[in-house]
Amino acid sequence: MPSIESEGTQTATINTEHTLRDISGNKFYWALLDLVNMIAGDTVEIRVYTKAKSTGTSRMVYGPPDTTFSGVQDVPIQIIAAVPCPATQYKLTLKQTEGTGRNYDWSVLQQG
Repeated sequence: MPSIESEGTQTATINTEHTLRDISGNKFYWALLDLVNMIAGDTVEIRVYTKAKSTGTSRMVYGPPDTTFSGVQDVPIQIIAAVPCPATQYKLTLKQTEGTGRNYDWSVLQQG
């Protein structure tokens, strides 16, 4: 069963990619984001980065357009799929590109 690795609230600054968590460890990581505060005219992008090997370059594995959300969310809690990180990197970011900066609750779950 996954457990909470970290959690918090991010106040978005428009067009700034905020790093919510940047960790390494031999685990699987998931992200949960609460988009309940979004209204019409708001757009947010969620990205997840990892490395193929420990000395490699960090690259996006999840991101826009698949993880772009706009307006009021019918399903406000979004779950970003598990990413295996064999002692490399898991980096979760949030970028609000339109609207008024909102508060976003988030958590990273781990298992392994």
